[in-house]
Amino acid sequence: MAIADCSTALVLTGGGARAAYQAGVLKALAEKGQCRFPIITGVSAGAINATYLASVTEKPIESAQHLCEAWNDLQIEEVFRSDLSAIGRSLILWAWMLIRGSGGHTVPVRGIVDTTPLRNYLQRRIRTGGIQSNLEQGKLDALAISATNYHTGQTITFVHTKEEFQPWVRAGRRAVQAQITIDHVLASSALPIVFPAVPVNGVYYGDGSVRQTAPLSPAIHMGADRILAISVRYPRDPVEETEIQVHGYPPPAQILGMLMNSIFLDSLEADAERLRGTNQIISHYASSAQPPGRFRHIDLLVLNPSRDLGKLSANLAADLPLSLRLLVRGLGAERSRTPDFLSYLLFEPSYVNRLIELGYQDTVNRWAKIEAFLADSGRSRGR
Repeated sequence: MAIADCSTALVLTGGGARAAYQAGVLKALAEKGQCRFPIITGVSAGAINATYLASVTEKPIESAQHLCEAWNDLQIEEVFRSDLSAIGRSLILWAWMLIRGSGGHTVPVRGIVDTTPLRNYLQRRIRTGGIQSNLEQGKLDALAISATNYHTGQTITFVHTKEEFQPWVRAGRRAVQAQITIDHVLASSALPIVFPAVPVNGVYYGDGSVRQTAPLSPAIHMGADRILAISVRYPRDPVEETEIQVHGYPPPAQILGMLMNSIFLDSLEADAERLRGTNQIISHYASSAQPPGRFRHIDLLVLNPSRDLGKLSANLAADLPLSLRLLVRGLGAERSRTPDFLSYLLFEPSYVNRLIELGYQDTVNRWAKIEAFLADSGRSRGR
């Protein structure tokens, strides 16, 4: 059943360090009095922001400010161990495993980096008990975060609601009811191979963006009639799309950046196109004698950065710890005009501050459009 007949959902996508952009957007929304959403969904780094918002019990403007402060205070050492000895040991163990094979024994290494610092950081910043409190007080209808089940390959959406709901099942994805914890958040943001998989109820999960083909789906299933999605994808114009980013044979960093873009950025745009197409079909049938059936019109506004977040990270590799500087240099990131691979890992104030400021300013500049969307989306349906 639907959680609510008429609700606005907030959808937060993944993107590693790029998710700091969302914090800037949310701060501006809070200052305008628009930061309380009954339905919140997130995936990967967006799941961290989503769970934080769903768990805070303070005023929206204070919670948004604290979220920005949490991002501003973040450094790579608080996400994963970046010293040469830790990363070097993991790479050696991975190489040994590839040469010798696991032989049916326990794999000696579970990720290139150790994310214990991130677990500790999130436990200090997020009080998941606040989710249930907000549900009981009617401040929240549902929180949903997605992760990839490594045992089955399915995308699993964990849904935290006050009451039981009917889980949905679709090709390659399904929903389950859960009391969301830090383990769920870490599972949703566990980048494959780089971050270790996270066990939840005896099942290992990884980053929810990997196979999530319909990121708007959780919000729709939970009854949203309009969706505000915050993307970290810069919409390039036709000229920018054809710009050459690297000359000669593409270095590994260029290829890895494209793979990460595919995982974190492309699915939302494709899903948004499908939803807009469905809305057009529904609008057509609504003006005829034929009913639209079980489908309903869902208003959508996607907020994209006004600048390329990959290019925004250029010339900041020097701010990385030595181990990562050597890694990024060895992968050839400096050869690309748009170092996307670097932008996903740059959990440093020099980059994060730029993202927060950009997200804040973009929202202020677009406030008239956002306000109109949040105030009365029903006009687009001809009500």
